[in-house]
Amino acid sequence: MSRSRASTGPPPNPRPQGAGEFARDKEVAPQGAGESATKILGIVNITEDSFSDGAKYLAADDATAHARKLARGGADVIDLGAASSNPDARPVASDVEIARLAPVVAALKKDGIPVSVDTFAPDVQRWALARGVDYLNDVRGFPFPELYPVLADSTAKLIVMHSVEGTGPATRIAVEPAEIFDRVVRFFAERFGALERAGVARERLILDPGMGLFLGTRREASLEILRRLSELKARFALPLLVSVSRKSFLRTFLDRSPQEAGPASLAAELYAVFVQGADFIRTHDPAALKDALAVWGLLSTKPETR
Repeated sequence: MSRSRASTGPPPNPRPQGAGEFARDKEVAPQGAGESATKILGIVNITEDSFSDGAKYLAADDATAHARKLARGGADVIDLGAASSNPDARPVASDVEIARLAPVVAALKKDGIPVSVDTFAPDVQRWALARGVDYLNDVRGFPFPELYPVLADSTAKLIVMHSVEGTGPATRIAVEPAEIFDRVVRFFAERFGALERAGVARERLILDPGMGLFLGTRREASLEILRRLSELKARFALPLLVSVSRKSFLRTFLDRSPQEAGPASLAAELYAVFVQGADFIRTHDPAALKDALAVWGLLSTKPETR
């Protein structure tokens, strides 16, 4: 899915959508002046130890209520994660992940809200595909060839993320910022090739370069990738997802906590969309991003002349 640059944006008077409206496929809707094709993924962590909101939405009812709030605020898709990938998180067994996800996925599917499941566990991925989720989001970038026939037989979009670790949750690895772009390019060239050879349709693939510790401990590496997102997107000609929300590389520049990182996150998200051409933004605060996209679109649309 491609999008226009800064000359386009959302309608000047967007209306938050109710759950029933999410059943429609927005990707094929015609775009008029001032509209944005950018899709927003709202983050819901059903975990004990996520870096920004661990344990806050561990109960199924709390997670479902929060997901519905994010959808009303402007999220096109709800991205559910039941196992944290931060370096200090404890491992979560696949059956525990599934138990956390099951009631929330069922409730959101009943509401007609598109669902993404964020997991790097193959058993959980199989379970999610069997439940008809709309997206799978893997921080390992789908490294297991034995899973590829299952992926090929599904219809879910696949968010293929790069991480310097290759497998497992984020760790603390130092990578030279000058080397990171070529490293990311090599990863995607190999991984996209492997998935397509296994029968995964190219139009189902979404590119996520990873941010923060997924690019190494040096915050300059994330800035390097942010500045070259459009180059990365052009090289692979695939939709681009960016997830910078509350990331430590932004917070440490400003000495902010995760809860104080909203303005910095929003600035980086707008840069990713309007300067670098991101097609998807994964964020903790869809409402703020939706409003910012609307204002940018309003200001970027030339008024009619008489």
